[in-house]
Amino acid sequence: MTGGTGNVGRLVVEQLVAAGVDVRVMSRRPRADRPGGVEVVPGDLAEPDSLGPALRGVDRMYLFPYAATAPQVVALAGRAGVRRIVTLSSGAVTTGYDTNFHLPVEQAVEASGLEWTHVRPGEFMLNTLWLWGPSIRAERVVRDPFPDWAGHPVHERDVADVATVALLGEGHEHRAYTLNGPAWISRREQIQSIAGAIGADIRLEVVTPARARELYLAQGGFAAASADFLTGFESYSGGDEAVVDAPVADAPADTSLTTAQDVTGRPARTFAAWARDHAGDFR
Repeated sequence: MTGGTGNVGRLVVEQLVAAGVDVRVMSRRPRADRPGGVEVVPGDLAEPDSLGPALRGVDRMYLFPYAATAPQVVALAGRAGVRRIVTLSSGAVTTGYDTNFHLPVEQAVEASGLEWTHVRPGEFMLNTLWLWGPSIRAERVVRDPFPDWAGHPVHERDVADVATVALLGEGHEHRAYTLNGPAWISRREQIQSIAGAIGADIRLEVVTPARARELYLAQGGFAAASADFLTGFESYSGGDEAVVDAPVADAPADTSLTTAQDVTGRPARTFAAWARDHAGDFR
């Protein structure tokens, strides 16, 4: 498991342990507080030469995206005996927006001759926690430039479910699963769901894209790293572009978007369920 301490990876580790699988987590900062059945070893995808102990005796690999060394990492995995790789990728590859981050990792894996499955989540429901969590906790307010923007955000547990199925099951080889949430939901509706989950009113304050960018940069973390893209000052791959007008929330005509249910057979989790799962993080 690379990225085994991340928002999705740690959930995959939990499921693998529950399935009775021996799991090895590679981490740049190994910690001892792992569940039983988990071996933790040091290693860094940015330094392929550090991967030897992590890959020894491994049959299947969950690969966190790191484009710069993906060809070397995949080659090392193949030589170590890995026969199946499940990549954490992005729905932006499916739409063609991602050409320099997740796509090169996918290409390296596909060229290896190993079994592969790409798990491509779209927008994470978790993004709202990283963006709105601080202001909701402190002020019970969300400041957003595009409240009527809507999409199909996906629960991180649905992503982990699909990755686990692809690691352990059969019939998923050479497949790319683009994952969406089960419902088209606007940011206004997302805020209402969070308010319902925490049992408190949350005020929506509509701000300009420029003001939102200032707030995200000041907040730090995910918000700062994504500020230019989220506010329309930058394209997905980093190119400059003018600030966009506020998107509308018209539902798409295409209702065939894939969800975790297409892979696992279980209904995809709703945003309301996600908000209840994370209510404590917003209080």
